[in-house]
Amino acid sequence: MKKHQLKQMDKEQIEKKLNQLNKELLRLNSQRGSGTSIESPGLVRAVKKDIARILTLKNNNGGKPNKQ
Repeated sequence: MKKHQLKQMDKEQIEKKLNQLNKELLRLNSQRGSGTSIESPGLVRAVKKDIARILTLKNNNGGKPNKQ
């Protein structure tokens, strides 16, 4: 997910996406912890980066997305 895609979303959509990504990260970490192979090892890193982008956007804008 790119930065400009996040800026086009409203606050509710961003929260839903953040919850979805956190659930996905939890699922991937549990797969890794139980010893089963993850379908794509790079997916964990990508999910973490997407979560960081969302949290950074929220912190910089006080939780409000930019409207251009």
